[in-house]
Amino acid sequence: MVRFEIIFSRLRRHMGIPEELLNYIQWPAMIVTITASWYVGAERKDNRNRGFWLLLLSNLLWFIWAIPNSAWALALLQVSLAVTNIRGVWKSSPK
Repeated sequence: MVRFEIIFSRLRRHMGIPEELLNYIQWPAMIVTITASWYVGAERKDNRNRGFWLLLLSNLLWFIWAIPNSAWALALLQVSLAVTNIRGVWKSSPK
């Protein structure tokens, strides 16, 4: 896991992303997660589908925040939840 953190750190420095900016990612991630959860619980199928896509976005945001902060359990959780969300999008798509 440490090797992955080093690679991510080098990539962040190469792209010029300040560490302070990464710390602010958790707030939009939280807002997107709450909004997505609201949509997933909707009665309309298009809103539920929108919720699944927003959950995938929140998984990505949380993952981006977790890696440089060495929050490995959170990173693994987000990957697992993303797989579940992809399954949800796939299952809710018209056949």
